[in-house]
Amino acid sequence: MTRHGKNCTAGAVYTYHEKKKDTAASGYGTQNVRLSRDAVKDFDCCCLSLQPCKDPVVTPDGYLYEKEAILEYILHQKKEIARQMKAYEKQKKEKRTELEELSRAAEDAKVKGFLAKEMSIVSKPLNPFDHKSGDPQPGPSSAEDAKQLPSFWIPSLTPEAKASVVRKPDRCVYCPMSGRPLKLKDLTPVRFTLLDPAVDRVGLINRQDRYVCAVTRDMLGNSVPCAVLRPSGAVVTLECVERLLKKDMVDPVNGEKLREDDIIVLQRGGTGFAGSGVCLEAKKSRPVMQA
Repeated sequence: MTRHGKNCTAGAVYTYHEKKKDTAASGYGTQNVRLSRDAVKDFDCCCLSLQPCKDPVVTPDGYLYEKEAILEYILHQKKEIARQMKAYEKQKKEKRTELEELSRAAEDAKVKGFLAKEMSIVSKPLNPFDHKSGDPQPGPSSAEDAKQLPSFWIPSLTPEAKASVVRKPDRCVYCPMSGRPLKLKDLTPVRFTLLDPAVDRVGLINRQDRYVCAVTRDMLGNSVPCAVLRPSGAVVTLECVERLLKKDMVDPVNGEKLREDDIIVLQRGGTGFAGSGVCLEAKKSRPVMQA
């Protein structure tokens, strides 16, 4: 097999570069794109605003949020649940009223049918040659008329779209990242240890290395697994947890006893390495032409 240039069209081999170029131009075939560093969220950024947190809180699953953003999200979800519940109650009331009207109409029809049968009882024989104005005349019956197609273009016979059925909403608020139930009391305040306390907030945002471990003073970043200690809210590395804290199970900041659920593993944004545990490849599925 010969070696070809990127734009060679005289060769007998369909090169990988030609295949990728034709795939992008034709609109067919699945496309994969490796995400750059600009598309990766930093470990200390809010999962909603994607900005460095000023007053961070963490969920039991390890997702970091700005306190103002997550409180606004919970309030919005509760208002939406209240609105859906109000629409559901209104629909249930209308359905109950409709059922009452149907039952009342059925009772009226039953009474009218009984009265019609009572009025049809006669005490003398009928003359078959004497036709009254109310007697049915020979010809097509009403059942045959009902079988004929209606004039669908008449506004009164135009089909109407029924209102969509509103389901009973779930009163629980769920975490936007993990999808698990989220309550206000489950949020734990997080206190990062600054690398340089003299730097203001604007200068802190512009810096790449902002925080360190509260115990070992190691640099924190997306490539370093971190954990939050629930009693004090301090952020430490998982290496510090495994080597130091799990021996005594005592919070090194305030001296309180630690439980296993008090150590919250912080969810990271990911790195450029495939072993970071985060999917860093975007995939777009499109129609495929097969020979």
